Amino acid sequence: MAQLSDIEIANQLEAKPITEVAAALGITEEELSLYGKNKAKVDKKLVKEINAGHKGKLILVTAITPTPAGEGKTTTSVGLVDGLSKLNKKAAIALREPSLGPVFGIKGGAAGGGHAQVIPMEEINLHFTGDFHAIGAANNLLAALIDNHIHQGNTLGIDSRQITWKRVVDMNDRQLRHIVNGLQGRVNGVPREDGYDITVASEIMAILCLADNISDLKERLKKIIVAYSFDGNPVTAGGLKAEGAMTALLKEAIQPNLVQTLEHTPAFIHGGPFANIAHGCNSVLATKFALKYTDYAVTEAGFGADLGAEKFIDIKCRMANIQPDAVVLVATIRALKMHGGVVKADLSQENVEAVEKGLPNLERHINNIQEVFGLPVVVAINKFPTDTPEELDVIRNACLRYHVEVALSDVWAKGGEGGTELAEKVVKLAEKPNHFSYVYELEDTIEDKLTKIVQKVYGGSGVTFTKTAKKELNDLKRLGFEQYPICMAKTQYSFSDDASLLGAPENFMVTISNLKVSAGAGFIVALTGNIMTMPGLPKSPASERIDVDGDGNISGLF
Repeated sequence: MAQLSDIEIANQLEAKPITEVAAALGITEEELSLYGKNKAKVDKKLVKEINAGHKGKLILVTAITPTPAGEGKTTTSVGLVDGLSKLNKKAAIALREPSLGPVFGIKGGAAGGGHAQVIPMEEINLHFTGDFHAIGAANNLLAALIDNHIHQGNTLGIDSRQITWKRVVDMNDRQLRHIVNGLQGRVNGVPREDGYDITVASEIMAILCLADNISDLKERLKKIIVAYSFDGNPVTAGGLKAEGAMTALLKEAIQPNLVQTLEHTPAFIHGGPFANIAHGCNSVLATKFALKYTDYAVTEAGFGADLGAEKFIDIKCRMANIQPDAVVLVATIRALKMHGGVVKADLSQENVEAVEKGLPNLERHINNIQEVFGLPVVVAINKFPTDTPEELDVIRNACLRYHVEVALSDVWAKGGEGGTELAEKVVKLAEKPNHFSYVYELEDTIEDKLTKIVQKVYGGSGVTFTKTAKKELNDLKRLGFEQYPICMAKTQYSFSDDASLLGAPENFMVTISNLKVSAGAGFIVALTGNIMTMPGLPKSPASERIDVDGDGNISGLF
């Protein structure tokens, strides 16, 4: 019998009316804005009141350094929250929304997989409730206002060679990375070099995910630096009087979305910033809703623990005044084999030695979570059909040596039932005292913050700066941004800034190529390596396999 695809599994199960899912949380129909039968936004009145009331245990799901083999972090997160529900715990999950670029590109969707999914899967992976479209519209309104201001006389003295704000589109489109616009005469604007980012790389996405309410959102939008004047001073969205209209476009988008898992556990899915160019977490509001209305709130941070978990702690936890009670570190036999030197084509073959060779990557992530972040951790082995007992024993025995709990997660095949072992260990772990700690202090210099991240989290020796980065560093100090947290933009495939250095490299330097401030979001972005804010499509994009039949049923999404 052929194995069912993710979308076929999702379509076999009937969703509950979203009003029933909300009622289980204690949210009434009057406190929802309904988007059909199966999805809704929580009402703006609840958003204003979210900082008051009950707070549950916060469970952060992260992973070892990702590989092209896939780790299944979202699938594990969904299976865990369903496992908690199986144990009769009141639980909810908070996740990011998928971007259309990866959906149609190489990665696919971000709604989990197998029997551990959030639904309606196809709607979540496509337009959902229109949040990303609103963010794109607000972003591009600001871009239009910049060029219009220059065209209409430029009273702010914007230097068109120093415009930092780009237009966005939620699609992988390499053709738009670098463009020239404003051509064909004076009536069509001022000619200049420009470019597009993907919507999830927009600072507005990061702002939406860090804002506490609509007033905070507007204040953050006002602070966005869009360009620099001829005399070197920043020009802001506030200077262009843009924040009011931008907020008007985002007033519904800031309200978190409520859906459900295949097993009807509540799921808040809201926001989706890039995990390398931005902080890679769902919105603060979605996390706070999950915490307020349940006893266990499961959330995740993008990519491996060196990127997503570090930013979750040093950026999101700082700004939201929250902290995890326990951490789940997802690992797979397949990924550890790749860190042990096995190529993707050979991952299905048993190779105990390669798993052993890949263990230093797992060990460093465990050490970071326990010693650097000061949090209790359980390792979740995301099970694949090709895993052998001997290979699984390698991880189990290693975790014994590391003095950490380990659980086999079989949620792809069994849903919440396959996550109960992990859920039981998470419940116990969340009751343990922890010594939560940030990697650096906000009072540290920018250089010290960067050095601490590289030395304490990545295992490297330190940082070097390009000539451009040194100038930008001095500018950030001059403009008063030195006490902002750091958002490291580096490859997800290595602890270092070199994607080819797998495992747990040591004695490397990280080169900071650029430093830029996201003043509205409230952090400094440190760019390393070849980080792109507009991805391209692969030779065989996932879009080629997506189709719709005569009844409107979608196939090919994953």
